[in-house]
Amino acid sequence: MKSMKKIRILDSVVTHVILIVVAFIFFFPCLWLILASFSKSGSIYPFKGFFPSEYSLDTFRSLFTDTAMYNYPRWFRNTLFISIMSCITGSFLLLLTAYTMSRFQFKERKAIMKTTLVLGMFPSFMGMIAVYIIMTQFGLINNMWGLILIYAANAPMGYLTQKGFFDSIPYSIDEAARIDGATNFQVFLKINLPLSLPIIVYTALTSFTFPWSDFILPKLLLKEKDLYTVAVGLMSLGDTEFSRFAAGSVFIAVPIVILYFCLMKFLVNGMTAGAVKVTFHTRAKVVGIMRQNACLLAFCVQNLL
Repeated sequence: MKSMKKIRILDSVVTHVILIVVAFIFFFPCLWLILASFSKSGSIYPFKGFFPSEYSLDTFRSLFTDTAMYNYPRWFRNTLFISIMSCITGSFLLLLTAYTMSRFQFKERKAIMKTTLVLGMFPSFMGMIAVYIIMTQFGLINNMWGLILIYAANAPMGYLTQKGFFDSIPYSIDEAARIDGATNFQVFLKINLPLSLPIIVYTALTSFTFPWSDFILPKLLLKEKDLYTVAVGLMSLGDTEFSRFAAGSVFIAVPIVILYFCLMKFLVNGMTAGAVKVTFHTRAKVVGIMRQNACLLAFCVQNLL
C-alpha cells in the first residue's frame, strides 16, 4: 500500500511539473509581447536578450493620440463593427442551418452534408481570386459590408458542431410541443433555443473572434487606410514602431477576454443543464404518451358510438 501511494504521489508530481512547463512555454510569448509593448525605445533592435532595457507608458499614449499616420482608434472601430455585424448575421444563419439539418428530413439532406464536409477540407485562401472578382463585380471593394457578407455567408459551412448539439436534444420534446399546436418556428424559438444556450454562446464567440483576428480578407478587399482593420493596420507599421505594434496587439485582446468572462457563466450553466433537460424530456415523453392514449381512447369511443 505504501509503494502504491508513493507511485501515485510521484505520478501526480510529474504530471503537474509537465503541465507547468507546457503552460510556461505557451505563456512566455504572451509575456514577452506584453513587456515589449512597454518598451521605451519603440524599436525591437535595442532589446537586450529577450526583454526591453527600459519601460514606459508612452507607447500606449501615442497609440491613441498620434493618429496622423497610424489611426489605431479608427482601425479598432472598423474591426469592432465588422466583428459585431458578422457575429449577429453569421450566428443566425449558422444556427438555422444546423437546426434544419438536425430536425428536418428532406431528399438531398445527406448529399448536402457530404458536399459541405468535402468543401470544408479545402483551405479558404484557394478561393481568394474568385472572391475578389465577385466583390469587384458587385462594387464591394473598399466596403466593410462586403467583408461582413463574406463572413456571414461562410459561417453556415461549419454547422456540424451545432448540429451535433441539436441532435442531443430529444425529438420527443418537439413532438409534444406540436401536439399542443406549436408551429415549427415556435418549437425552435421557445423550446430548442432555451435548451441550446451553451452552443449559442459558443457560436457567438467563434463568429466574433474569426473576423476580429482575420488578416487575409481585409488585406485583400480593403485598400484605403481609413478602412483598415487592426490586423491589417498593425502589419503596415515599420520596424521602428514595434512597441506600438505590440501595444496594439495586446489591446486588441482585451475585448475578447472581456467577452469570454462575461459569457463564461452561460457556458458553466449550460454544463449543469443536462439534468433539467433530462427531467423535461421525461415529463414531455410521459405527457405525449398520455395524450396519445387519450386520443386513441376518444377514437375508439367515437367508433363504438
